Amino acid sequence: MNRYEALRRDRPDWFRDGGPGGIEILTDPGSVRAARRLVSKASRPAARGPLSALWGRLRATLRPVPVGVLSAGRFLWHLRDPVRFPDGRLGLYDRVLPPPETSPGVVVLPLLGPAGPGTRVVLIEHYRHATRDRHWEVVRGFGEPGASTEENATRELREEIGAVPTSVTDLGELHPDTGLLGHRVRLCAARMDEVGALEEGEAIGRAITVPVAEAEEMVADGRITDGFTVAVLYRARLSGVFDPKSEEQQVT
Repeated sequence: MNRYEALRRDRPDWFRDGGPGGIEILTDPGSVRAARRLVSKASRPAARGPLSALWGRLRATLRPVPVGVLSAGRFLWHLRDPVRFPDGRLGLYDRVLPPPETSPGVVVLPLLGPAGPGTRVVLIEHYRHATRDRHWEVVRGFGEPGASTEENATRELREEIGAVPTSVTDLGELHPDTGLLGHRVRLCAARMDEVGALEEGEAIGRAITVPVAEAEEMVADGRITDGFTVAVLYRARLSGVFDPKSEEQQVT
């Protein structure tokens, strides 16, 4: 718990009080122990006799479910918080966050050609370990400490598709999964002149360029299921990026 307590001091925004109707993060040691014991008890198999029941109670007391910082890697931190729910129940709640010092991640909609009807969207076929499947996606990546949106976008484009943007347009912020992830990412569109070498080490199989209308059709018919890609296409449409008269707000 020492690392967890240090994180509470260093990043109080990660532990702020949600107010009435919110989920309270417990700090009182007695309440924390009670929450851990309750979850440990609920997660153990049904007792098959008096000795099994006794062992289950002892295990819940002596080896409760762990809380705090469960893992802390270069890109992801896994926290398990002791909490009190709005109805008064005690429990534990997992969440995944970026390392404290990183900047927001970036999702980049790569665009080829001039603004207007001739614009084409670059999509990459990316094999993802989590789903054990291939997905049509745009370019994206984690943020580097101290880097701006444009810097993160430029780096990811260079690394994943060997491209150099001629302009980057900010499309706002996105929280990808508010039920589990504490991440936030910046959405943007980037214009470029060409696509270069793909990053094979990232399991990128191929890249295609399609008209904007076809990219949106791929969302509608289920060929694109990646949430980031759906979101950035939709935000680009709402922001007027595909309208040559509306591409005004660029990241500097």
